[in-house]
Amino acid sequence: MEVILLQDIDTLGYKSDIVKVRDGYARNYLIPQKLAIIANDSNKKQNAENLRQQARKLAQLLANAQDTATRLSTIVIRVAVKANEDGKIFGAVTTQQIADALKEQGFEIDRRVITIPEPIKQLGEGKAQARLHREVKADIRLEIVAAE
Repeated sequence: MEVILLQDIDTLGYKSDIVKVRDGYARNYLIPQKLAIIANDSNKKQNAENLRQQARKLAQLLANAQDTATRLSTIVIRVAVKANEDGKIFGAVTTQQIADALKEQGFEIDRRVITIPEPIKQLGEGKAQARLHREVKADIRLEIVAAE
């Protein structure tokens, strides 16, 4: 069954994408949760018109995301965490801590779009990635320091 997504779904696609899924998944989960609608002719036409109207807005969002990604690639974000004398962190660095550190630097990035490829459990350097737009992913360089 073909459905039109009403929200971004990590495993399926982005909002307004037309995807093919199994009938049961669409009828029992996607449609009742209002994550998708059936892709019949009238819904496809309405979706196409909505996409045409949003094209200018999407171009502006893409430009903003690319600008943010460029600015993020030039700086190192400093994250202060509790650690012992050996440099081992109590727990691990979380996306919320990274989002808070980014906010202090003037970047408004939601913690849900930030991913950490491997857990950061030591002081030093680390990496994270932010999905700013469907076409733009920004690498974030981190400097993990002990909190005082």
